[in-house]
Amino acid sequence: MTIVTIARLTIAEAVRRRIVLVLIVLTLVSVSLTTLGVERLVSLARASGTNDLQVQVGVSQILILVAFMFSFVLAMTAAFLGAPAIAADLESGVAAAMLARPIRRAELVLGRWLGLVLVVVAYAVASGLLEIAGVDAVSGSAPPYPFLAVGFLAAQAVVLLTLALALSTRLPAIASGAICVVLFGLAWMAGVFAGIGAFFGAGPLVGAAEATRWLLPTDVLWRGTVYGLEPSLIGAIAGQRVGPAANANPFYASAPPPTAFVVWSAVWIALVLGLAIWSFSRRDL
Repeated sequence: MTIVTIARLTIAEAVRRRIVLVLIVLTLVSVSLTTLGVERLVSLARASGTNDLQVQVGVSQILILVAFMFSFVLAMTAAFLGAPAIAADLESGVAAAMLARPIRRAELVLGRWLGLVLVVVAYAVASGLLEIAGVDAVSGSAPPYPFLAVGFLAAQAVVLLTLALALSTRLPAIASGAICVVLFGLAWMAGVFAGIGAFFGAGPLVGAAEATRWLLPTDVLWRGTVYGLEPSLIGAIAGQRVGPAANANPFYASAPPPTAFVVWSAVWIALVLGLAIWSFSRRDL
């Protein structure tokens, strides 16, 4: 019950600080603008004689680009929500006051993490599905696996949030958030290098890039988002015309992430969360 209470207080704090309100407003603005843009493009394309199949392909690529932008917004949101989760409590003395009561340090970490995860996942799911629904309404083109795409986006955010929270047990909030955002970008680049290296047969480069992707599993989760948004027709065309080189494209995925990697992502989150608890338990207040 203590963990649930802390999670509830964390959510209430996010509401009080108007973080939730800002996220809602930004979501409505971005969805409205992108939906309007898609509607105009689709209308002009159909007026010029573009067939429905070409429209579907074009809309899917726009939706993937929007998801790419949103993935970075979501990553920064998760990083800068998780970064002050513990660090701010330590700096303000809130942690010392709370732990003076019969509350264990592990309960504080888990409660903070659970509350922020609920905020970030709710934001990712609601925003993602709203964007997809808006694009579908104005274009008549829906992605093949919308819930899968949104689920992988939310998983990316949980990975970054967990890492930021773990870093916040030892580092100031700004430093923790900045490290997470940089690592997120590096992991994405590692995915690009892995694809290019595989095409050119550069074994050492592929090995290093793949290791980076396993150390921070955000890039492969991003490929799951792309797979959920991309029509199977594009995969067939890319496979015929480009072949293995298509895998170097960060906006293309011929298959969802392997089950082993999805399982590893869940294990990774649990391990980093455990590391956060261990680190905080040995931190002087």
